[in-house]
Amino acid sequence: MKKAVLFLILITSIVGCTLDKDNTTYTYHVLPIESYTVPESFTLGETYEIKLKYQKPTSCHIFQGIYYDKNLNTRTIGIQTAVQNNQICTEELPPLSETSFNFMVNNTGSYIFKFYKGKDIDGEDIFEEVEIPVTE
Repeated sequence: MKKAVLFLILITSIVGCTLDKDNTTYTYHVLPIESYTVPESFTLGETYEIKLKYQKPTSCHIFQGIYYDKNLNTRTIGIQTAVQNNQICTEELPPLSETSFNFMVNNTGSYIFKFYKGKDIDGEDIFEEVEIPVTE
């Protein structure tokens, strides 16, 4: 019985100890796409690499992934980044960054890609639309 009590006290003391909590917080942004590479047409059932180039506004922006929303045959695309709060950043623009994703064509008709280009003076989102026909 004494061993069981000692064991419980040991486990409780280990679990009760906490290390310094990481109080790091982040702010998330969707960045505009500077340029993209898409084919002129798709073939049904094929997979294509879509290349994207984007500009990080500071050295503190960390790539988090591709914002990708689909609605029927329309795809909305942007670049997701995070910035650690309370971090000192350089304002010198880093070189353009590049990423890509694979797109599988599984519908007929045309696909419309809406590439995020930023905001206008009224704060409204701006998109560049590209229609890519699908051949069978």
